[in-house]
Amino acid sequence: MPDSEKITINMSAVDLGKIDLLVQEGLYSNRTDFIRTAIRNLLDKHNLEIQQSVTRHSYGIGVFGYSRQDFERLQAKGDKIKFSVVGMLTLADDIPAELAAEVVEAVQVRGIIVASDKVKAALADRMK
Repeated sequence: MPDSEKITINMSAVDLGKIDLLVQEGLYSNRTDFIRTAIRNLLDKHNLEIQQSVTRHSYGIGVFGYSRQDFERLQAKGDKIKFSVVGMLTLADDIPAELAAEVVEAVQVRGIIVASDKVKAALADRMK
């Protein structure tokens, strides 16, 4: 299961040419290396704002995974769960949509959510 997601961006020919020059000069191994480095540098620059937002919204940071058994335990107790994640949330493929709809109160993922199409559809009205 990937912990990354492919994105597509549009850039001007001039900006792309400048990146290619830096790659040609050996500062970066390729365009992707440059873009990842630039993004990481900006995320580091805004670390304080990110941490404040995480605290303000009570996000968990990282990779979180839940199984059908986790959901069945919550159901048996009559509990509900709210997901607030920065990173990745994985819900096992064998979780029935009806069970997810019963147990999940809210879903807020800033990053990647991996779940069956049926579970995503059942939770669509709870996703922010």
